[in-house]
Amino acid sequence: MENATYTALTRQSGLMNQMRVVANNIANLSTTGYRSEGVIFSEHVSALGRNDESLSMATAAGRNTLASQGALAQTGGSFDLAIEGDGYFLIETPEGERLTRAGAFTPNENGDLVTPEGHRVLDAGGAPVFIPTGAGPVGIAPDGTVSAGGQPVGQVGLVVPSDPLEMVREGGVRFRADSGVEPALEGRMLQGFLEESNVDPILEITRMIEVQRAYELGQSFMDKEDERIRGAIRALGQ
Repeated sequence: MENATYTALTRQSGLMNQMRVVANNIANLSTTGYRSEGVIFSEHVSALGRNDESLSMATAAGRNTLASQGALAQTGGSFDLAIEGDGYFLIETPEGERLTRAGAFTPNENGDLVTPEGHRVLDAGGAPVFIPTGAGPVGIAPDGTVSAGGQPVGQVGLVVPSDPLEMVREGGVRFRADSGVEPALEGRMLQGFLEESNVDPILEITRMIEVQRAYELGQSFMDKEDERIRGAIRALGQ
């Protein structure tokens, strides 16, 4: 296989990866706490010889997450929380502690504050947040302090990863912080609000069109290259 074909194949593979990311962003336009993803392309250049031009190949193996604030939608729910500014909620999953911006919580049958999937919400120290039943109206302050009937009963944790560069995305709205977490200093919580997805639909549709056109152009090149090689083989066989 010639170098031109190898280069085209790596380009097409990267474009397919980018299309999957764009499609996933569009599918999560209405997902609470979702943060848009992008693809990182890298170029690999190899010298082929003293008298030959170098070979350049691009790959799309990395991804980045857009950390901009999503719009805040008022719901009026007592246990709906949105974060304004920096920070993440800390939740307990079977795989360990995870971070999320999705704050649609509710108490379970044991009084623990949980996510829609049943994962317990934690305070900054890693302990579950308990909501006592029958103690009166529940209020949650901007610092996460939970009060029932006017008495403080706990605090929802607001944390940031110790090293943001080591935060790994898991699933749609969950992240893993391999470096550990520490209390957030600048973010604040809003009770009765949820953070919407930060996906820009116009931008994502534009990106989808651009990727599709680039892929079609690359496919056209590969078809022509295939015809050229087949022609050369037929000519040599005569």
